[in-house]
Amino acid sequence: MKRHSVCFAVILLVATAAFAQQPAPGDAPASKEDIQKLFDVMQIHQQMRQVMDAMMKQQAIMMHQTLKQRYPQMSAEKIARADRLMQETMKDMPMDAMLDDMIPIYQKHFSKTDIDAMTAFYASPTGHKMMQEMPALTTESMQASSVRMQKQMEAVMRQAEQIVNEDQEKPKPATPPSQEKN
Repeated sequence: MKRHSVCFAVILLVATAAFAQQPAPGDAPASKEDIQKLFDVMQIHQQMRQVMDAMMKQQAIMMHQTLKQRYPQMSAEKIARADRLMQETMKDMPMDAMLDDMIPIYQKHFSKTDIDAMTAFYASPTGHKMMQEMPALTTESMQASSVRMQKQMEAVMRQAEQIVNEDQEKPKPATPPSQEKN
């Protein structure tokens, strides 16, 4: 679940300029190099890392709250183990491969003209400011929605526990005695 929210946030970061519709017929398609240039101008690698770091901090807070509520007897050592697991998962995120996966998506939705315009925008002072502010915007947005997300996670956990409890409460079918032939 945490990995999905991280991927979603990364895609959201990269798609900040995705206000345009499908490229108009006749527009030249954007090349892989055009999109890589846009990603370079956006300093997308650095941006992704900053967003992922901010998300990890927020996820850790939420995870700690959830674990403390659900398992009050859980030791600090086990919580630290969960933190390390989450950090290892994030460290191993293949950012270059994720960006490569996004290139065909950009090519599908944006023409060369669109990509050139976005590259020009992100090379401008306003574009630079937007990219500078993006990690703070993402962090503050996550903090603002964390209470809502925590309630949602609690509801899902209650439903999962209910399913587990239902399975445990079902009587097991009696096995018929083996019939021996004399």
